Amino acid sequence: MGLKVLEIISPKAEIEAIEQVTNSDEVVDWWRSSPFDDERFSTSMMVKPDNVQTVLDALQQILDHCKDARVMIHSVDATLPKIEEEEEPDPQTEEEPGKSNGLTREELFEQVETGSELNQTYLLLTALSAIVAAIGMVENSVAAVIGAMVIAPLLGPNLALALGSTLGETTLTRKASIANLVGLGLAIGVAFLISFLIDPTSNAQLEARTVVSYGALILALASGAAAVLSLLAGVATGLVGVMVAVALMPPAVALGLFLGWGQWTQAGQALLLLFINITAINLSAKLILVFRGVTPRRWPDKSRAKKSSRWAFTFWGLSIGIIIVLIYFAQHGLKDLAPIFEWLR
Repeated sequence: MGLKVLEIISPKAEIEAIEQVTNSDEVVDWWRSSPFDDERFSTSMMVKPDNVQTVLDALQQILDHCKDARVMIHSVDATLPKIEEEEEPDPQTEEEPGKSNGLTREELFEQVETGSELNQTYLLLTALSAIVAAIGMVENSVAAVIGAMVIAPLLGPNLALALGSTLGETTLTRKASIANLVGLGLAIGVAFLISFLIDPTSNAQLEARTVVSYGALILALASGAAAVLSLLAGVATGLVGVMVAVALMPPAVALGLFLGWGQWTQAGQALLLLFINITAINLSAKLILVFRGVTPRRWPDKSRAKKSSRWAFTFWGLSIGIIIVLIYFAQHGLKDLAPIFEWLR
C-alpha cells in the first residue's frame, strides 16, 4: 500500500483544530487551498498507510458536529521527492491500536457494502455464472467451472456479513444476509430449471461436489481468512484466488441439478458442502477482522458490536460443531453407533 491523501473540507472555525492534527508525527506533509465561496476551506494531508486510521479517527472527532464538513481519501500512486523510509520497528513491540497497514475501517466498509448490494448486476452475474457452472459440470469442463467461480459474486455478501457483525452494523448485516439468500436461491433455481433440459449424468465435476471431508472444512477456513486479509491489504487480485479455492457457486448449482434429477443423496451431500463453505468463510473472516482490530470508533457502537460479535461467534461456532458431526456420519454412516444402540437396548 502506498501513501494516502486525506482531503478535508471544513468550515473556518475548525481550521485550528485540524492544524493540530497536521502537526502530529503521522502526517508526512499537508497543504491548504484558498477558501471557497461558502467560506469553507480544503485541507489536504499526506499520510503513511499505517497511520491513516489514527488520523482519520482524530479528524472525525473534530468534525462530527459539522454538517457541512467532509473527508475524502485518495490513493497516491507516486510522489517526488520520495518519502524517506523510517527505521523498521521492533517486531516484538505491540502494534498500536488504530494502526493498520491496509485499508481503513471506512474504506473497508465502503468496498464491502458495494459488494453486498442486491441489484440488477448482482442478479445477472449470479444467473449467468450458474448457467456456466451447470454446463461446465454436466460437460465435465474444468475451465468452465473455474470461470463460473470467478464470475460469481457470492463471496461479497459473505464478507459483508462478517464485517457487519464485527462492527455491529445491523443494516449491513441484514443487506448481506438478504443478498446471500437471494443469490444462492437464484443459483439453485437456475440449476434446477436446467436439470429438466439435460439428462442425468455422472462425472468428476459433479462427484466432486458430493465429497465432504474435514479437508474441505479446513480449506474453506483458510480461504475465508485469506479473503479478508486480501481485502484488508487492498489486494483485489487475491480475492480471485479465494473465489476459486472455496467456491460457493458449484455446490449450489450441483444441489439444483441433483434436486431436478431426483438424486436426493447427492443433493444432500452438495447441500452439506455448501453449508461447510458458507460457515467456514464467515467464521474465519470474522476471526481475522477481530484479530486485526477492526472495531467501531465510538464507545456506544463498540458495545453494540461486541454483542453482535458474541452472537455471531456462537452461531457460527455451533454450526462448525454440527458440521464436524455431519462430516463424520457422511464418511462412516451409522455403523459406528451400533454398539451404543445395542447397549441402550
